[in-house]
Amino acid sequence: MAGALSGMFANQPPGPPPPPGPPGGPGPAGLIPPPTGPRNPNNTLVDELEASFEACFASLVSQDYVNGTDQEEIRTGVDQCIQKFLDVARQTECFFLQKRLQLSVQKPEQVIKEDVSELRNELQRKEALIQKHLGKLRHWQQVLEDISVQHKKPAEMPQGPLAYLEQASANIPAPMKQT
Repeated sequence: MAGALSGMFANQPPGPPPPPGPPGGPGPAGLIPPPTGPRNPNNTLVDELEASFEACFASLVSQDYVNGTDQEEIRTGVDQCIQKFLDVARQTECFFLQKRLQLSVQKPEQVIKEDVSELRNELQRKEALIQKHLGKLRHWQQVLEDISVQHKKPAEMPQGPLAYLEQASANIPAPMKQT
């Protein structure tokens, strides 16, 4: 596994290059190629991602920006830091997508095992959700059954012209006394 990630952590080309994509396409195997800008050979993608994140955070809490009066300069600096972070994040994502593609070509059974595992987890999650909803359904069925049983007891109901009003007033809560 460490050999599969050697391109990310040692800034070397990772193994054999991926097969070329269609002419005029976005890059190898349909992936976006990493920018061709200058890179420090001592830094890895992870180091660059961490440094760009720290620069974003620092630009947001920097005293220069807090005390600065030129809002446009502040906005430009923050935008540049965020854009650098997003660029490095895309490069990192591209790296992992390339490794995933290599894995799917070299070991397709591993990808199938992962898919089966994900499907089993999803099935368990949905089974638990179904059980939760069945419990709620049983609860409300019981509530409805209790209500219907209460309405089917006519012997306990008073008879006469005011019986309906007596029953309705019995269900009204008593007013709260204010002190």
